[in-house]
Amino acid sequence: MHRLGFAGDDAALVAALRRGDPGAPASLYDRHAPYLRRVIARVLGVDDEIPEVLQETFAQALASLDGLDDPRRLRAWLVRVAVFTARGVIRKRRRQRWLRFRAPEQVPEAPQAARDPEARLMLRRVYEVVERMPEKERVPFALRYFEGMELVDVADACAVSLATIKRRLKKARHRFAALAERDPLLRERVRASPHFGVDDG
Repeated sequence: MHRLGFAGDDAALVAALRRGDPGAPASLYDRHAPYLRRVIARVLGVDDEIPEVLQETFAQALASLDGLDDPRRLRAWLVRVAVFTARGVIRKRRRQRWLRFRAPEQVPEAPQAARDPEARLMLRRVYEVVERMPEKERVPFALRYFEGMELVDVADACAVSLATIKRRLKKARHRFAALAERDPLLRERVRASPHFGVDDG
């Protein structure tokens, strides 16, 4: 349910936020939180901090709303904020070398068809591989192949050119395939995947 009657009109919502309408932040959250939560989960994988990262995304967005040039592109701009917030979490953890322990049944949000035990195990193993990839490759890889974003949208979310994102995705595919080769459960699935035989165009 969208508040203040802004359903379908992000430009009006941005105008209300900039005017300081008291219900506008809640309406912003109602409309965009479900999709942003999914994007963050694709980038971070299994993670207890997804709710905190989501809240931080909205806090950062509200604090930097003046940086949104085109209110009609609010969702794309929010995705960029979410991606940069999630990347900050990845970088912080790598600097501090945090260890996270997970229950075997924990996996990121997955389509209903992929919720059988074998698929959940596969998904968990996939994210274990992705977490070993460099952040500049891991993030676009997740957005492209887990969330299914178009190349131009991945580039926009990562704030780089289309040519740059194509190069990073090519490296990411090769790295993922090499790492997955070491896992008997993933090896054949990766070899059969169309993503690893044809470059994005």
